[in-house]
Amino acid sequence: MTPGSQSGRSGRWSLAACRRALVEHRAGILASIALGALVAGAAAHLAGAGSLGDQVWRAAVALLALELLLEVGRTIVVERHMGVDTIALVAMLGALALDELLAGLIVGIMFTGGSLLEDIASTRARRELTALVKRAPSVAQRKRDGRLEEIPVQEVNVGDVLVVRAGEVVPVDGTLAAGEAVIDTSTLTGEPLPVSLSAGMSVLSGTANAGDPFEMRADRPAAESAYSALVRLVEQAQTQRAPFVRMADRYAGFFLPATLVVAGAAWAASGDAVRALAVVVVATPCPLILAAPIALVSGLSRAARSGVIVKNTAAIETLGEAHTVLFDKTGTLTVGVPEVREIVSRNAMQASEVLRMAASVDQMSAHVLGDALLAAAGEAGIDLGTPTAVREEPGQGIEGELDGHRVAVGSRAFMRAAGIPQTEIASASVLGGHGSGEARVLVGIDGHLGGVIVMADELRPDAERMIERLRGEGVRHVAMVSGDHRSVAARVGAQIGVDRVYAEQSPQEKLEVVRSLRADPRLHPVVMVGDGINDAPALALADIGIAMGAAGATVSSQTADAVITVDRVDRVADALHVGRRALHIARQSVLVGMGLSLAAMGVAAFGYLPPVAGALLQEAIDLAVIVNALRALYG
Repeated sequence: MTPGSQSGRSGRWSLAACRRALVEHRAGILASIALGALVAGAAAHLAGAGSLGDQVWRAAVALLALELLLEVGRTIVVERHMGVDTIALVAMLGALALDELLAGLIVGIMFTGGSLLEDIASTRARRELTALVKRAPSVAQRKRDGRLEEIPVQEVNVGDVLVVRAGEVVPVDGTLAAGEAVIDTSTLTGEPLPVSLSAGMSVLSGTANAGDPFEMRADRPAAESAYSALVRLVEQAQTQRAPFVRMADRYAGFFLPATLVVAGAAWAASGDAVRALAVVVVATPCPLILAAPIALVSGLSRAARSGVIVKNTAAIETLGEAHTVLFDKTGTLTVGVPEVREIVSRNAMQASEVLRMAASVDQMSAHVLGDALLAAAGEAGIDLGTPTAVREEPGQGIEGELDGHRVAVGSRAFMRAAGIPQTEIASASVLGGHGSGEARVLVGIDGHLGGVIVMADELRPDAERMIERLRGEGVRHVAMVSGDHRSVAARVGAQIGVDRVYAEQSPQEKLEVVRSLRADPRLHPVVMVGDGINDAPALALADIGIAMGAAGATVSSQTADAVITVDRVDRVADALHVGRRALHIARQSVLVGMGLSLAAMGVAAFGYLPPVAGALLQEAIDLAVIVNALRALYG
C-alpha cells in the first residue's frame, strides 16, 4: 500500500468516525445550535442590531425546521405514518411565515432540547442495563501446564481450568474446582451480600470474585453461558420500541387535524394569524413523545435492578396489564432439586436394579428428575449402562434399550403410551410414599411395571407470599400448570393457594391452557412462568413468558420475554409491580401533560397566550412530565 493510499484510507476512516459522532450526538449538537442562536440573536438586539439578530434567529429556525422536515419525511416514507413531531414542524414553519422568529426558535429549542432530555433520561433509566453489558468479560485467565495465559473469553473450552482473581468477573459458567470462594452476585440478582461457595458448586458467569483467587472448571463456552444470554436480552431491550410509543405516533393522525381545526377557527374568528400560530405552538405534544418511553424504559431498568431482565419495553407494558399468571411446578414453585425418597420394586426385582435401569436411561435426558436419579445412583455406587434407541417426550418420560430390555421411565400417561397395562399403572398409586409434594416416577421394563421411584421436591419458601402479592397487584387468576400427577399437583396448589391446578399436562396441553386463557378477555394478558425445556412452547405462546434462569441459559430463557436471574420466584411479583407502576406513571404523565396542553390551546385560541409565552409554557410542561416519568425508576 502506498503512503498516499494509506492517507486516503485514514481520511475515509476519519470521515466515517465524524459521521458516527454526528449521529450519536445529533440531539446535543442541534440543541447547542438553537441555544447559541438564541443568545447571539438576543445579544444583537440588545446592541441595537435588531435586523442582524432577526437574521440569526431566522437562519436557526430554518435549519432546525429543515432537520425536522427530513425526520418527518423519513417517518412518513419508511414507517408509513405521520409522527407526533409533525405539529412542531407546522409551528416552526408558521413562525417563519409570520415572522414570529423568537417563538419559532423557542419551539426549535423545545424540540431539540426535548430530544436531548430524552437521551439523557433514557441513559439514566438504562443505567442498570448498560452496567450489565459493560461488565461482560472479554478475557479469561486459563491455567495450563502450571502457567497462566490470558486468552479471549471466546476461546474458553469446556473443561478448561480458569483462575478468577480477586475483583474479576467470572468469564463463563463453571464449577468451583477446590476450596471455597466468595462471590458477589449483586449485578445479576440485586442481592447486596456476597455468597460463599464450596468445591463442586456452580459458579455463574457475570458474578464477581469478592474474595481470594480461585480455580474453576468451565462447564460451558462463553456464547452459551448465562451471562451471554443476559447480555443478548439487554441488547434486545435497548433496541425495542413499546406499543405505547408507537401509539403516540398514531395519535398524531388525529391530533394534528384537530389542532389545525382549532387554530383555523381562532384565525377565522379573530382575523389574527398569530393567534392560530399560538394554538399550534402550545399543541406540540411533547408529553406524549417523551413521557411514555422514558417511564417504560425506567421500569425496564428498575426490573433489572431487582434481578429480572426484561427483553423490551413492550413486555414491561404488558406486565403492567397482566390479569393471569400461570406457574410450572418443578423448579419454579418448588426448589427444583428433587431427591429420591423411596424405591419400590415389583415382580421380585431388586430396588437397586430398578434404580440402575431408570438412571441409565434417564442420563440421556436434561430433565431435573433425571439429575436426581443420577445423584441417587452415584451415592449408591451403582455403575450405569449406556442405552440405545432412546426416545424422549419432553416433560412426560424417556425410553430406550438397555442390556436387551426395553426400559421406560416417566409419568402414567407415558407408561400407557409405552404399552404398560392399565391395571399395573393403577397399582402404582399405592406403592410407597405418604408425604406431601411427592412425585412417583414409574419404571416400565419389557412392557410391564418394574417399580416406582418416589421423589420429593420442597416448595420454595417465598412461593406462598408471592401468590398473596400477585392478588394484591390485581391479578385475577393464578394457576399452576404441571406435568405431575394430579394428587401431587393438587397438594402443592392447595398449599400455596392458587385458583386452579392443571395437572398431568403435556407440553402440548400446556399450550392449550395458555391459548384458552388468552381467548378470555377477562383473563388476558396471560403471563407464563417456567424453567424447563418443556415450558418453552407455553412461554413463547403466552403474552409474557418469564423464565427462571438462575441456573443458566436454557431453551426456556431463550424463548421467554423476561428472565429471573436470582433463584427466587417472588421476583415475578416484583416484575408485575414494576410494570404496573411504570405503565401508571406513563399514562399519568401523558394525560396530565396533554391536559395542560389542551387547556393552553384554549387560552391561546381566545388570544390570551401569545406564541412566545405559549412556547415557554410548553417547555415547562415538558420538563414536568420528564421528571414525573423518571419516578418509575424508584419505589
